Amino acid sequence: MPAVRRIFNRLPEPLRFLINKHRELIRFAVVGGTTFLIDNGVWYALKLTVLQDKVVTAKAIAVLVAVISSYVLSREWSFHTRGGRERHHEAALFFVVSGIGIGVNLAPLYVSRHMIDLHSEVADFISGSVIGMLLATAVKFWAMRKFVFPEADARPSVRRLRVVAEEGEREVA
Repeated sequence: MPAVRRIFNRLPEPLRFLINKHRELIRFAVVGGTTFLIDNGVWYALKLTVLQDKVVTAKAIAVLVAVISSYVLSREWSFHTRGGRERHHEAALFFVVSGIGIGVNLAPLYVSRHMIDLHSEVADFISGSVIGMLLATAVKFWAMRKFVFPEADARPSVRRLRVVAEEGEREVA
């Protein structure tokens, strides 16, 4: 039994119930945390080297790299049992929603830099990585479930397939 499953089984039943009920949201948050690290790693690498005077451009590139990572992680882990669309339609919608998310993500940084005229690392981080990321994450989670991966249980999970193959027709959640 994997370590995560052993830890999960030791949790109190009410907590296990909540984790199971909100499993998709928790996975989406983990993917978000991972892409947050990718986004900020790329952003700071660019803004401290080749794009020192183009902070918003550096952020846009970083967000694009994070979005590509997010698609792979979202499809294969966060929303691995959801679907309802052909893969190319799903990918196109994912990138449209992510494009909207990029705009939502960049808006606070743009306002901070070009309208309020704040030019500090703290202001950049708060507007670009905290406010922008939180707003974009909320919009994207709603849109992913509503438009990109609209049908729950459209694809069986790998665990369910493995158990069904090993034990006949019995399905395990």
